[in-house]
Amino acid sequence: MTAAPELTGFSIIAGETAHREQAVGADAFRAYAPQTGRALDPPFHPATDTDVDDACAAAWTAFAELQARPPEDLARLLDSIADNMRALGTFLIATVAAETGLQTSRVESERDRAVYTLRLFADVARRADWTDAIIDLADPHRAPRPRPDLRRALRPLGPAAVFGASNFPLAYGVPGGDTASALAAGCPVVIKGHPAHPATGELIARAISDAVQSTGLPAGVFSYLVAGGRREHAIGERLIANPCIRAVGFTGSYEGGMAIAELSRRRPDPVPVYAEMGSCNPVVLLENALAENAEAIADDLARAILGSSGQQCTCPGLIFARRNAATERFIDRLEARMGAVEAAPMLSPHVRATYMRRVEQTAAIRGVDLRVGEAKSPPRPPLVGRFASSETGPADPITAKPAIFSTDAITFRQNATLHDESCGPSTLLVLSASETEFLNAIASVQGALVGAIYRSRDDQPLADTVRSVLEQRVGRLVFNGVTTGVEVAHAMVQGGPFPSTNHPETSAVGHTAIRRWARPVCYQNADDAALPPVLRDANPLGAARLVNGLQTREPLSRPV
Repeated sequence: MTAAPELTGFSIIAGETAHREQAVGADAFRAYAPQTGRALDPPFHPATDTDVDDACAAAWTAFAELQARPPEDLARLLDSIADNMRALGTFLIATVAAETGLQTSRVESERDRAVYTLRLFADVARRADWTDAIIDLADPHRAPRPRPDLRRALRPLGPAAVFGASNFPLAYGVPGGDTASALAAGCPVVIKGHPAHPATGELIARAISDAVQSTGLPAGVFSYLVAGGRREHAIGERLIANPCIRAVGFTGSYEGGMAIAELSRRRPDPVPVYAEMGSCNPVVLLENALAENAEAIADDLARAILGSSGQQCTCPGLIFARRNAATERFIDRLEARMGAVEAAPMLSPHVRATYMRRVEQTAAIRGVDLRVGEAKSPPRPPLVGRFASSETGPADPITAKPAIFSTDAITFRQNATLHDESCGPSTLLVLSASETEFLNAIASVQGALVGAIYRSRDDQPLADTVRSVLEQRVGRLVFNGVTTGVEVAHAMVQGGPFPSTNHPETSAVGHTAIRRWARPVCYQNADDAALPPVLRDANPLGAARLVNGLQTREPLSRPV
């Protein structure tokens, strides 16, 4: 790809643009530019029911064909997608920034992360170690009965539906970790596009479709469904209900994730839904760490809370501290940093409206103080529909100001609303009068993606107690650092206890994410021709296996 493709505003079904006359008309919607509030061109046309069904049917056909392909073919596809993303160059960066309001430096970083993720999973697909192959050789001499030959490996589930996130249109969007890991596992992907950044979605979808074609894989390996306006939810519901879909990946709000999981539960054959949902991400400030570095810690947290206007799933939403002089210095510095910041762009009208409702609800709770920010947003001209509008004239920017709240430990423990995520530039200080209050407040935290502890050596043994509490409530624990930032690495865990995810045993980042799209299958007394390559005696993939409890890559030496 040497030039950015022209945007059509239509879905891409198994490599073909879904130009359907019935899709054009009242259901069309547009994205908004957060910096100006203006509707953007072109209009986008939601997928029809036929589009959804055709995409799923093509994915099912492609899945059958993929089973005969070597993992190298999937690796080449992922590398080709990464190359095509790079080739989109500044056009992609500008498109993402226009639709999301994110700074270009942040978008470039996210693009690089998505490219790295695609290449990481290309390597995972080539090695095939992710299959967790186990071989128990037959033992004809075992008494009282011979032992059969048993071989086990993870096998792909089938076509996956992926619902991308609004806040990470690249890293968790069309080309994100869900798509990359599902393709690496051999699962075709049907994407439900996000209505907040449809141009970004189509650009990447065309890059992926071109990669599928150039690598000679069946076209049904990938489809992209434009979704938004009045048909947004209907498209998602039909996609989840389609019997060809065998697993679902979702990144978004708690309400959205639970709704999708419920839709799957209602199927005659429920399929796994891997939902990464809201997270408050607790930060615990211990006394001696604050005494030594109160101002520096406040600067760290202010940058984390304000970054991308607080619209990251790892933003520090809860800060726990004991009341003392060092804590007051920390609060003064945090208020000064966040209070000096002007209103910043939010991702979409929907995200902004949700954030402002959350600010108003929190400020209205008895026992909660609004230290920085505004409890009421100024009146704005109404927007037509959730993401549907023909508006082309001037409008207000889609922006919001930071907010800092504070409350005591008892109020925090007794009010469930204070435990909910706020997707925006806000945080809640939970201040305790005693160590017992402090620990009880921390122990009441809901499941989160990540937590942090600021401590010094003089904070032992309390630091160990806090660690033992938090590690039961988060998927990742950071020491003396902020919760934002997710390194794409093999050891990374981007997951956590409910309600941050509904599958706390999984991760959405790192090579283990591929295991979400597979299940173990055992083969008994099968000859080589009937086995997946990684389980065959000669092991043509060269992947590591457990043979009678010992790891090996060598061909089997069968006992006599």
